[in-house]
Parts: sequence; structure tokens; C-alpha cells
Amino acid sequence: MASTYTPLGVELQATGENAGTWGTKTNTNLQILEQISGGFTEQSIAGGAQTTTLSVSDGSTGAVLSHRMIEFTGTITGNQIVTIPLDVQTFYFLRNSTSGAYTVEFKYVSGSGASVTFATTDKGDKVVFASASDGTNPIIKDIAVGDVTLTGTQTLTNKTLTAPKIADGGFIADANGAEQIIFQTTASAVNELEVTNAATGNPPILGASGETNVDVHIKPKGSGETRIGTGAAAATLTTDGAYDLVLDTNSGTNSGTITITDAANGNITLTPNGSGNVVLDGISFPNADGSANQILQTDGSGALSFATNSGISMGKAIAAALVFG
Repeated sequence: MASTYTPLGVELQATGENAGTWGTKTNTNLQILEQISGGFTEQSIAGGAQTTTLSVSDGSTGAVLSHRMIEFTGTITGNQIVTIPLDVQTFYFLRNSTSGAYTVEFKYVSGSGASVTFATTDKGDKVVFASASDGTNPIIKDIAVGDVTLTGTQTLTNKTLTAPKIADGGFIADANGAEQIIFQTTASAVNELEVTNAATGNPPILGASGETNVDVHIKPKGSGETRIGTGAAAATLTTDGAYDLVLDTNSGTNSGTITITDAANGNITLTPNGSGNVVLDGISFPNADGSANQILQTDGSGALSFATNSGISMGKAIAAALVFG
């Protein structure tokens, strides 16, 4: 009876077979088993979109599939498929070290069973189990080991981060890898930003926490501006509750200028609430227009009002000047 072989190439010798070579074949089998248990090999899949078939070499060492860890290498310019025979049942450590933003799929050579795919930006590691669950549509499972590797790009889903640390100058990137939020460190910091979400009908809150009274400093870069609004409608600056809105400079000290500038040829409108008045530097202005030719007069106590001019006419003033020189 001739020898048979396992799906990974180990030779099963028949009774009385291979006289004089049994020891050599046994040693080869042991080397194959050693590869299967902990061997490492590289497999280049460089090139455009293609399928790379990994096969087994019966009774010989060196077959890619007879290694525990397989590293895919090379520059790829298209999506890659790597296939294995239908009867292979084992687990692998796979590493995607290719360059090029294309997927790498690890699957059985045929059938519609599940496969494992490295995403275009996933240059990391996966632990997979090839089940050989049936001879037609076997599946390959991605075994989630629950750890985040130090290298490679990974997606965290439903993970709770209680106190992640970000290096000084570190950042959170957008989907394209560009900086979106940069974190700068202050020695012995005790004050920080606090972000609070909101239920229906309420705004989210960006606030400060730490000491009892903490300002929030919004700082443009260079000559940049601080802007509010959507850019498509009037912007409203309001208070949280029935409180005054105070604009000052240099934290209220005696310096700086407040400048209000409208668009070209635009008006600046100050409208009090209800029967309130516009008060400028302690002087209260009327909240309604007066009659034609009336003048503003003060009561000596900081209140202005419209009044009829009771002085002499211009003609009389000229005549008096001529008479009295």
C-alpha cells in the first residue's frame, strides 16, 4: 500500500513501506510539523489584480501553507485574492505588509463560504481559522483576539476609552488621515474643556471645567478671525438664560477698543427690548422718534428727550446782531 498525505503534506506511511528511507521520511514529517506549529514564511503577491493559489507540497518542507505565520509582501496595484485548498483545516497568523491601497482577501479556492479580507488601509495582522467545514462551501473566520496592535491601521468598534493619553502635539485624524484636532500640553494643567451632548431641542455644550471660575479662550491663528453662524443666515449671539451680554476687552481692564463694522453701506442697528432705551456711556436716548424740527435735550441727569426748540428764530438772531453789534 502506498503512502497517503494529510492536507498540509505530512506523509502517512503504510505498514512495511519505505524500507531504508523510513527514517528520512520521518525526519521530513517532523520538520513539516515543526513548520505547521510555528513556522514563518513570506509570500509575495506583488502586481495588479490577481489570484494567488497557495498549495501544499506532499512529503516536502517549504510549502507556504505548511507554516503557521504567513506574511504577504510586495507592491500591489489591484485587489488581491489568496486561495487555499478546500481540505485545509488549521489556523494562521496573517500579516499584510504589502504597499498599495488595495484589498487582500484570504479564502478557499472555491465555494461561497465566508472569507477574511484586509481593507485597503489595513496593513496589520489577523488571526484566522480555516474550518474546512464542508467540501463545498467551507468558511474562514477572522478570530478577534481583542487586542489593539501597536502598528497598522485598525477600526475600533464599541470600545470604551476611559483615559486615553495623546502625546503633546498629537492629533485625531479625519477619514483621510489629515489632522482634525491637535492636542497641546500644558505643564501641571488643572483646567480643561468639557463636551456635553444634548437631548432633542437642546444644544450641545462646549464648556470649561477645573477650578471654580474658568474662562474659555478661543484663539485664531495670526490675523485670523473668530467666526460664528452658518454662513447662510444671520448669526445670533445670545446668553444662556435671562442675563446680560457683556462685551469687553482685555478681561475688562482699561484698554482695547470694541469695533462694530457692518457690510458695505450697511446700517448698525441698536434695538432695545420693549420700552427699554439705548444707553451710551450713561446717557439714555429716547426709544421713539420725535416730531419734525425737534431737538434732543438733556434733563441734566443723563436722560435725553425730544423737545421743541423754544429759542429765537434765525431772522431775529440776525437782526439782534445788527442792532447790538
